[in-house]
Amino acid sequence: MKTISTAAAPAAIGPYCQAIVHGDVVYCSGQIPLDPQTMTVVAGGIEPQTEQVLKNLRAVLEAAGSDLSKVMKTTVFLQDLADFPKMNEVFERAFGGHKPARSTVQVARLPRDVLVEIECVASV
Repeated sequence: MKTISTAAAPAAIGPYCQAIVHGDVVYCSGQIPLDPQTMTVVAGGIEPQTEQVLKNLRAVLEAAGSDLSKVMKTTVFLQDLADFPKMNEVFERAFGGHKPARSTVQVARLPRDVLVEIECVASV
């Protein structure tokens, strides 16, 4: 197993890493909408938060030798499923024609009270 760490995404805020590569698979930890430079939550609602989460995931994937086109599965955690349509629009733009498998769930609370967290599994 190889641990992935990049300054282009927020540092882990607990006892975990940004991602692990095992064989030809990248397992990305959940990313929240933190600006990696300031470690502050991006303001403005679900759309800018989703954009930042996907930017962070893209940076981790690139550090692992992968990219969004190689994502096989995502799990999206939303504070409120009413945000699903707006999150989905941002998600679709980021992935273009690629459509990974996905689960989306509403949760009671997310770290730092953010609106969205996304984790993924990708090939290298």
